[in-house]
Amino acid sequence: MVEVVLQTSIPGTKAKHGKVRDIYDLGDRLLIAASDRISAFDVVMKNGIPYKGIVLTQISKFWFDFLAGSVESHLISDNVSDFPKPFCDNASQLAGRSMLVKKTKVLPVECVVRNYLAGSGWREYQQSQTVCGHKLAAGLKQCGKLGEPIFTPATKEELGAHDENIDFDQCVKIIGRKNAEYVRDKSIEIFKKASAYAETKGIILADTKFEWGQIDDKIILIDEALTPDSSRFWPADKYEAGRDQESYDKQFVRNYLESINFDKSGKGIELPDDVREKTSAKYIEAYEQLTGRKFSFKS
Repeated sequence: MVEVVLQTSIPGTKAKHGKVRDIYDLGDRLLIAASDRISAFDVVMKNGIPYKGIVLTQISKFWFDFLAGSVESHLISDNVSDFPKPFCDNASQLAGRSMLVKKTKVLPVECVVRNYLAGSGWREYQQSQTVCGHKLAAGLKQCGKLGEPIFTPATKEELGAHDENIDFDQCVKIIGRKNAEYVRDKSIEIFKKASAYAETKGIILADTKFEWGQIDDKIILIDEALTPDSSRFWPADKYEAGRDQESYDKQFVRNYLESINFDKSGKGIELPDDVREKTSAKYIEAYEQLTGRKFSFKS
């Protein structure tokens, strides 16, 4: 098994360690390093997924570039040689998995867009025929297409706590109507653009989560974008409504945890090597199919 990077450690610096990323505060900028840690059901597992941090960073970089005409992102550079010292001297830890970005005031909501009925959306629909305040048609199937993407925000909780689905009115209460309407409309707009592109690559974008930050009065796209950690990607040629789908994302890990009745709280567990290897292969496959590029970081 390839060695994974569970945590970066740059001499002379201090990082804030999130669920899967290490964040270094450089004043008006941040240095974000994506580790190989994996979180499922808001719980970080004890071991990681080989190459995961690099895949997430490179897919985000691809989407930030692709969406540049539609939305500004926080990306400054992903080239380690552009980083200030001592980061530029630590390419062995940071190359491929890190970005120098603009520092923003993070809007405290997860901006989820769905076009298929899966995950927590499917569970809520079964109970109430709604998803985050959206009343949906009767008779929809698991993983069924909604027809038009819907905005289904969630709270943004601290490490160890579960994000909670909310409706648009609650989103307005948290970030204000002007901001809520902007992130709703812009999230749906770029979801549609990304989804249309993914379809040309034989991939269904079922749903995704965007995060937004504010610099003065400007709201920009931050964190990661349309990665296997923040999205459900399904192979279009194997799609069939009414069941779980084969997946390019960490749904493989979620399904494994469901199969062993993981309690979705407390400390994470050690994932078996075969689950880690298969998940890594799916991440890399997602990168290669989406971008049309060979994954060149694999040793």
